[in-house]
Amino acid sequence: MPRALIVVENMSVPADPRVRAQSRTLTAAGWDVTVLCPRGIDRDTAPYEEIDGVQVHRYTPRTSPGGLSGYAGEYFQALRSTRKLARRLEADGSFDVVQVCNPPDVMPLAVLALRRRGAATIFDHHDLTPELFESRFRRRGLLHRATLTAERLAYRLSDVVVATNESFRENALGRGHKQAADVFVVRNGPDTSVFRPVPPDPSLRRDGRHLIGCAGIIGSQDGIDVALDALATLRERRQDWTAVFAGSGDALEAAREQCSQLGLDDVVAFLGFVADRERLVTILSTCDVALSPEPRNGLNERSTLIKVSEYLAVGTPVVAFDLPETRRTAGENAQYAGGDTPAAFADAIDELLDNEPRRQELSAGGRARAVELLSWSSSEATLLDAYERALHHPAAEARRRRRRDRRGTRLERA
Repeated sequence: MPRALIVVENMSVPADPRVRAQSRTLTAAGWDVTVLCPRGIDRDTAPYEEIDGVQVHRYTPRTSPGGLSGYAGEYFQALRSTRKLARRLEADGSFDVVQVCNPPDVMPLAVLALRRRGAATIFDHHDLTPELFESRFRRRGLLHRATLTAERLAYRLSDVVVATNESFRENALGRGHKQAADVFVVRNGPDTSVFRPVPPDPSLRRDGRHLIGCAGIIGSQDGIDVALDALATLRERRQDWTAVFAGSGDALEAAREQCSQLGLDDVVAFLGFVADRERLVTILSTCDVALSPEPRNGLNERSTLIKVSEYLAVGTPVVAFDLPETRRTAGENAQYAGGDTPAAFADAIDELLDNEPRRQELSAGGRARAVELLSWSSSEATLLDAYERALHHPAAEARRRRRRDRRGTRLERA
């Protein structure tokens, strides 16, 4: 049975939906899968669990307070902890393939020893870190160039790249100088047997008013500030709605403060991270409109937003900015804002709330698109192809051959 190690730094598992789905797919295909990740704050806190046949080992992370120094400290601690745990886990048997998920792009350094000893390496490219840096800190310069260097290093240390969409694939071929045969597009996709239309929960509505929802990570690049500005504009026009935000992240407290400053506390609720997926699906099924407010920038234009495919799968009409990868995900099954401003976003929400036939059309079309094109089952075969390529990659086989030769030489000398 081939053995795989998956390393992820920025989320715990199984909270990370992509890694959870990948692990299950590999296990079902006969792989022995181990995941190495940080402990969560209010979930996934045990140092070890076996979940659906996947062994999950967790280390205690250093939580970043934000800012460059905070992230540097978090990543340094993650590198040390990951390296230590990976070496300990290798004592139970060598790994055939090691998959490293970003961010940060320096995480492949933590498994260099495993790579030298013959493990094939996969870089699972979750985020464009240089663009993420620019969107968070609004600047270029030496540190931005450092993120580009780290990305090149991640590509160089990988035998195979798994990209989340075509834009990321183009990045791997361009900035990463990877060969086309070594780059596989494995899209994020919901489990459409879980993310599906279910009966709504009337208790979530207030006096029968429209319910607007947003679910996902609340980070500085995710546009929650834009969504709140749009809702403030919407409230000036109409009073027949309330909104819920389900999710957590480093921008949550700032979002709550902005909500108060805008005078929206009586109509907007922050639910925090909703660990129960069935509960999350019920919330989305109750919403008349779901928001994907990520603003236009170099990161969001090229990123696949998992929330959009989840909304589509549940059959909740989506309002979003017209970004290239968002349109590749939703096609014509979303209400796109007519511009890149909060006011334009408010216009799109306003129009959709007044048009029930349009909402029904988007609901039916979105669900069909999710089932036919976007579900995780559509990505499973490509993931397994990527692992097969890595397992028999010429570079990995050459490293294993050199290791055998060195071992043979040592035995001869002994």
